[in-house]
Amino acid sequence: MYPTRILRSALPQLGDEKPNITGFSMKKFLANTKKPRYDPWERNEAWRYTGRFSRFNRYRNTLPGFGTAVVAFTAYCVYEQLFLKKDEHHHGEEHH
Repeated sequence: MYPTRILRSALPQLGDEKPNITGFSMKKFLANTKKPRYDPWERNEAWRYTGRFSRFNRYRNTLPGFGTAVVAFTAYCVYEQLFLKKDEHHHGEEHH
């Protein structure tokens, strides 16, 4: 007997869904992939995402001193452009 004939005979039991040869039901799959009704470890794991372990606080101090380095580098670049003598090399007949 062919699988399609078996599924057609079971059609009234399946409800409104179309029969599928593989037996896969997208509605059942989506119903089972939602958040579980009760997670026994949820209370124990909550500390990982709150307070000083929140996402903002974890990444806030990733590069300590980066702001200071940017300001110092910018100040040096401004100082160099405004106050230091530019050493221009003229390569004419004589070469160093």
